[in-house]
Amino acid sequence: MPRITVVVPVHRAQGFLRACLESVLGQSFTDVEVVAVDDASPDASGAIIAEFAAADPRVKPLRLDRTGGTGPARDAGAALATGDYLLFLDADDLMTPGTLAAADARLRATGDPDVLLFDHERFTVWENIQESDDADFLGEAGDSVFTASDRPECLGTYPAVWNRLLRRAFWEERGFRFGEGAYEDVAVASRVLLAATGIACLDRVGVRWRKRRGISVGTTPGRHHLAVLDRYEALFAEIDGGDEAEDRKREQRAALYGRMAVLLAAVGEDGSPLTPDARPEYVRRAGRLLGRYRPAGWTAPDSNEGRWLRAAGTGSYGRYRAALGGQAWTRKLARRIRARKNALGRAVYQRYYRLRLRRPVDPNLVVYAAYWNRGVSCNPAAVYYKAQEIAPHLRGVWVVNKKDREAMPPGVDHVVVNSRRYWDVLARAKYLVNNANFTGQVVKRPEQVYLQTHHGTPLKHMGMDLRARPAVGKGMSFGRLLDHADQWDFSLAANQHSAEVWERVYPSGYETLPSGYPRNDVFHTAGADEVRRARESLGLAPGTTAILYAPTHRDYQRTFVVPLDLERLCRELGPGYTLMVRAHYFYGQNDALEALHAAGTIMDVSQHPSVEELSLASDALLCDFSSLMFDYANLDRPIVVHAADWEAYRAARGVYFDLLSGRHGETPGVVAGDEAGLARAFRSGAWRGPEAAALRAAFRQRFCAYDDGLAAERVVRRVLLGEPSLLPYRPLQDRRPAPAPAGARDADPTAGPAGERPAVPLG
Repeated sequence: MPRITVVVPVHRAQGFLRACLESVLGQSFTDVEVVAVDDASPDASGAIIAEFAAADPRVKPLRLDRTGGTGPARDAGAALATGDYLLFLDADDLMTPGTLAAADARLRATGDPDVLLFDHERFTVWENIQESDDADFLGEAGDSVFTASDRPECLGTYPAVWNRLLRRAFWEERGFRFGEGAYEDVAVASRVLLAATGIACLDRVGVRWRKRRGISVGTTPGRHHLAVLDRYEALFAEIDGGDEAEDRKREQRAALYGRMAVLLAAVGEDGSPLTPDARPEYVRRAGRLLGRYRPAGWTAPDSNEGRWLRAAGTGSYGRYRAALGGQAWTRKLARRIRARKNALGRAVYQRYYRLRLRRPVDPNLVVYAAYWNRGVSCNPAAVYYKAQEIAPHLRGVWVVNKKDREAMPPGVDHVVVNSRRYWDVLARAKYLVNNANFTGQVVKRPEQVYLQTHHGTPLKHMGMDLRARPAVGKGMSFGRLLDHADQWDFSLAANQHSAEVWERVYPSGYETLPSGYPRNDVFHTAGADEVRRARESLGLAPGTTAILYAPTHRDYQRTFVVPLDLERLCRELGPGYTLMVRAHYFYGQNDALEALHAAGTIMDVSQHPSVEELSLASDALLCDFSSLMFDYANLDRPIVVHAADWEAYRAARGVYFDLLSGRHGETPGVVAGDEAGLARAFRSGAWRGPEAAALRAAFRQRFCAYDDGLAAERVVRRVLLGEPSLLPYRPLQDRRPAPAPAGARDADPTAGPAGERPAVPLG
């Protein structure tokens, strides 16, 4: 029998669940079991639980048939628990190192009491740490064991169930349950203290409570927030009906009152998720509750919270509105003053835009943009062309920068950024599709549907993770980043890794679609003729081995510096190879590349409009840390990694896994550090040898799971046509990527000068 059971209810938590489970399973105290309850989660949370259960026998997975909410999931987990003690931990929170060892030591030193309270800290998406108000009480309690009658101030600790361990026999004997109602954990947290015959304290932070953005019971608008009043009415009634002496009851009510006042103000204040139709009832009931149980001499604090409590305490919704009306007027005036600071030129278009926002939304209008309005490309382009095919009633309009409009394909309807029609279509389109963000102060109307397609799989840190990377994030507005994410309704993912990262670094309430990337469909639908035409359009000589070299952007470099000596590499490779070089799209034309292209040393394809076509034409990808490797893996063609500055890149940008580890699922093929090593890898045949193939297969299985040639159709049907579910995936073993180019140089893996070896050991 384990000492401690940690119950983790899980619903739509795939972006945070791994870190939560690792924080428990990585504790120095190992006599623990984790009951992970999949509350019929629609994302991959269940698969993550199964993965952890397969790797660690301490994890007990439980899948519920229907979503019942956090309370029933906790109850189901507690029923399956076998530990001496229970801890209920939310799937997006973290347990601090050493907590379970310290808790077990305190439990044993205090004779295994019914409840052990410990401290917590709250952290936001900005990584701001907010200490709890419980530290003083926990420190003063020392190693004593007490009851709520002895120390009623324990009822003033934060009312959560993840900041206390509960003796399982005590839990079962008393018949505690959470049930289905909202805020039931508030009631349970207090009830266990009122019923306990022994309470001990541990003066240390045991849980890091994530203040999560997006959809949850606590943030979803609705009348269900009235339940917090029901919970406290019931708790005060239980205290009143107890066997304690009246003076003890008075002390308990006073301790509970202070904590209740804080929570009632948080739920009731402006900007909370309480809906307008429920607010009058909430204020009137809260006022009665605050008046009935107000302790003698208690005064509201001098703060926004206190002002709300005084206004609600009048007991009248009319007087409440009058009391807070002056504050609302002041805030409105401040907003108006800030708004007037906008430039006059922008104000004209913004005024026009606001007028257009009053017009009905056009249900058949779709606005597309890609790469900050550079033209028709990437995932939005694949969605656009598929929509033309299977949803021809939809009209697509592309957003383009003025300087890029000449490159627009003939016949494609488009608008120039900040033009009059730009603001018109953005105001009236039913659907907004982008792989980055729209320019200007775009307001997404409730009737509109915003699809964020993204444009790569994240190896490097993204989104809110860049706050810790000054070389990258110094000039970024993370507030604006979150504002953009709050507009999304759907976010695409090419693989489970991306789905988890996006939800963590762009935290909001959108739905993640595990659809695959539409731009990668061509890697599964193109045939030999398309491959041949792609090579012919580039002028690749028959029989040449075409290597697509795509170096990524370095945030710590002001200008584009080619990481390789291309002349030396081509010289080392010798005849029979063509190096196609594609610089990152952040950079313009490069004189050095143009000179090498003019001399016939390389083929500069930086301005080619389609990286997908370049990939089809190539025999192999030579990259460093570009996300193109994840897309290219769909072709099941060799990938060679040049990693000379991996440590500098990892230190400056941050990465999510070690590309050079040599582990299956992380390294896509041969790795080399210089031009000579790269040349050896190609000349020896190691680039496409059996070890490289094994690495590539595992990499492809991990990062190409959702890419099967049907991604664009999935997206169009689910988002633009409103179908309820995604098309099923083709099994990986049944997928047939576009065939490799015919007639390329057939390098013998055993060939090469005597003594040559692959660039690095593989596997």
